[in-house]
Amino acid sequence: MEKAKVYFSKNITPENVIRLYEALGKALPGKVAVKVHSGEKGNQNFLRPEFMKPMINAVNGTVVECNTAYGGERNTTDKHVKLMEYHGWSHYFDVDILDAEGPDLELEIPNGKQIKKNLVGKNLNNYDSMLVLSHFKGHPMGGFGGALKQLSIGCASSAGKSYIHSAGKTTDQNTLWDNVAPQDAFLESMADAASSVVKHFGSNMAYVSIMCNMSVDCDCCAVAEDPCMKDIGILSSLDPVALDQACIDLVKSSNDPGRNHLLERINSRHGTHTIDAAADLGFGTRDYALICVD
Repeated sequence: MEKAKVYFSKNITPENVIRLYEALGKALPGKVAVKVHSGEKGNQNFLRPEFMKPMINAVNGTVVECNTAYGGERNTTDKHVKLMEYHGWSHYFDVDILDAEGPDLELEIPNGKQIKKNLVGKNLNNYDSMLVLSHFKGHPMGGFGGALKQLSIGCASSAGKSYIHSAGKTTDQNTLWDNVAPQDAFLESMADAASSVVKHFGSNMAYVSIMCNMSVDCDCCAVAEDPCMKDIGILSSLDPVALDQACIDLVKSSNDPGRNHLLERINSRHGTHTIDAAADLGFGTRDYALICVD
């Protein structure tokens, strides 16, 4: 597989998000789902809708999310809808909680390492293409959150999230924490799930990741550590594997004093195994060319 192109700018502005997307030369057709992280109530680090607004409007996109599989303000549709309003997403955009109503859409994963199906919100079928807007940061379980996490945990229904976390043992959030998979099996399940969403949309996908507010904790944490590193920039690619690898490499090459704290979180969770598993599944490559557009 030839090297993937990853575009990079140090300047983090709403206008530059559009610029990095346009560098891809990919016009997303039809009805566009824009996957964001809505942010748990109380989280201080998630990217606000005001920042995302120019990019989402540029593709005339609908903001999509799915319910969680753990306690909080996003584990039921009613609470999630209220939080989307509270955080301002519904003020600016059409918002679709993809798994608001069942039954879930089942995507097959015949070559999955751990799971052979993925459960996503059935409303995914209402879209022709997807723009994945990721906030790159740490994560308590996955080590880091980026494009692959948005594709997997992010697009999975509440039942699907339980299925991924348990590597196929349960779809019930009430029994999830008694069935959490061994770490590498969980990470491979994320890669499996991500592959099914990529297959679903085919070439009608694009990815932009923003490396700012980089805490060791995810935007899903109501109580999260403050960012430990200075902002790095915006990246874009048509390859989610290359994009996540490039973000990891930029953290590694940084001389920021908070770098080691973030890397400890990533490495202690074996986080880059998700990238390795995704590359092995063949829907992306770790080999990339970083193209600076500043």
